[in-house]
Formats: sequence, structure tokens, C-alpha cells
Amino acid sequence: MSNDNYNIMYFFGQLFFKCYLFFKKSRYKSHENNHVYHPCPYNDIEVNNVTDLLSLTAVFIMLFFLGMSILKVGLYQLSFEKMQFLLTKFTQNIYLGIITGIVTTAILQSSSLIMVLTIGFVSIGFLTFKQSIGIMFGANIGTTMTGELLTFTFIPEISFVIVGAIMLLINNRIIFGVGAIVFGLGTIFVSLEGFESLSYYITQMPALSQTISFTSSEPKIGVLVGAVVSAIIQSSSATIGITMSFLNEEILQLTPSIAIVLGANIGTCFTSVLAMIGSKREAKLVGMAHIWFNIIGVLLFLPFLSWLTDIAEILAVDPKQQLAHISVLFNILTVLIFLPFIQLFEAFIRLLHSTK
Repeated sequence: MSNDNYNIMYFFGQLFFKCYLFFKKSRYKSHENNHVYHPCPYNDIEVNNVTDLLSLTAVFIMLFFLGMSILKVGLYQLSFEKMQFLLTKFTQNIYLGIITGIVTTAILQSSSLIMVLTIGFVSIGFLTFKQSIGIMFGANIGTTMTGELLTFTFIPEISFVIVGAIMLLINNRIIFGVGAIVFGLGTIFVSLEGFESLSYYITQMPALSQTISFTSSEPKIGVLVGAVVSAIIQSSSATIGITMSFLNEEILQLTPSIAIVLGANIGTCFTSVLAMIGSKREAKLVGMAHIWFNIIGVLLFLPFLSWLTDIAEILAVDPKQQLAHISVLFNILTVLIFLPFIQLFEAFIRLLHSTK
């Protein structure tokens, strides 16, 4: 192992040790009202304005992306070639395409990556636009597995980070891949605890607390919030993770949280827009189909937010699980609604975005 690799591992070790101290010290109970407060553990840092809060939030978002990136590296090492084979070979009909999209997205933990690959394969002629529709439907369902993963409460994040870091030092592709997965999962959960540790300060910032209060009184605004945030940070998973943390700390209510998750489905389409740039006209249809599919799906369910809330409360007691389960249900129902109209949907996309 080179000195550079050891220096990198030392850097990550210091980073996570400090983050671990942050989260463990950031919770104490007030004996006056039995409420859990979240002070910043660093004596030199005071979270007393929006700038400080946004800076710390940015750190935790970067930690989340770091974890997702390392997790994807591990999954890539273990299965990427098989995923390419599945995408190009098991899409003969819409149902196989949906299953392929679910499996590949659940394994690679990124619907955006699957859509970028699909647009690329259509662009070079490996897939047709019609075949890509099934993969797109499946990818929307498969990406909800990330939300389910984030509901786990028994993962010892610091242990995952340490064990994963040790495995990354071993010069074996399989062990390295598993280590990257373990290290990535630990990082993701460290970042989620970070979001929860900032929840107290959010309630103390008038501008932010008023915005949250507004989404509670007008839950449908949450769709716009979810779409914008997801488009900016280029990750529906991160958006859902942040929403789960705030929901768990009772900063957000369930109904606007569900609206934010619906909006995140639209915002993540921005990646498809970027992937379309410079692609052939047939490949651009895939990106536009992805956008329209998510917009129509959200518009169909938006009037029934209260019903979705009632169903979520029936499905689970834990707030995180409620949000994760309703996300799965929403995407499955959207696909089932679209299935009988595949031909019409394809014709609709071609009509609006003609390749002629």
C-alpha cells in the first residue's frame, strides 16, 4: 500500500472520528421539559444564523454523497458488468424491462445512473426507445429501496466505517467491493444523524421555521420544494434522507413530507435532461419520457395527499418507515396505472417530441 493511500485513509479516519464525536455529543436531554436538544458540540462553533446552518447542512450533504459514491463503487466492483448485461439482454418486453429496471436500480442504488446508462444505450443503438420505457418504470420502483434502507435503525454506523475502511486496504476485488459497500453505508448513516442533530436549530431560525409552517398549512407546496432541492443536489435519495431526518425530529409533518418525496421524483429527472445533451434524437425521447412519466404520476396523486397520509399511517408506526413505504406504494401504483397505456404513452412522447 502506497503512502498516498495511507494518507487518504488517515484523512477519512480523522473526518469520521470528528463526525462521530459531533453526533454523540450533539444530543442531551433537558430535565426541565424532557425535550431532546441538539447543541453543536464544538465549543468554537455557534450555530446562530442561517449561514452557519447552511454550511453545516452542506457538510452533511457532502458526507451523504461521499457515502453514496463509495457505496456505488463497491456495487460497481461486484456487479456492474452483470448490470450492463441485464440492461441490454433482458428487455425484450415491457414486463422484463420493468423487472430489469427494478433489479439494476436496487443493486446500483441509483435511478439516475440507470437512466444515464439507458439513454446511452439507446443513443448507440443497443436499446430501442420502447425497450427503455420498461427500464424507466422499473428504475422508479427500484430507487425506493434506498428509502427503505434509510429506515434501518440498528446499523452501528461507526463500526461500519471502521470495518469498511480496513477492508478497503485489502488488495482483493471482492473484499474491496464489500468494504466499499460497508464503508459507504456507514457514511450515509453518519450524515443522516448529522441532519437530525441540526433539527433544533432549524426550529430556532424564523425564516426556516416559517417556511416549514407554510408547507404544513399548504402541503402541496412540498412538491415544489422536493423538485427544486432534488434538482439542485442531483439526488432524490439525499432529498428523501433529509426529509426523513426532519420528519423523525417532528420538524416536518407527514403530509408535506410525502409531497416533498413526490416532488423529488420530478427533480431527479434533471439528470436525464443533462444526459440528453448531445445525444441522438431517439435517446432524447427517453429523457423526455422520464420527465413526463414523473410529472403525470405526481399530478395524478397530488389531489389525494390526505389519503396517502392515512395509508402511510396504516402501513407503519415509525415516521421514517411511513415515508419509505408510501414512496414504494406511490411508484408501484404509478407504474400499474401506466401499464395499460404503454402504446399511447409512447405515441404521446413521439408526438410532442418528434424525431423527424
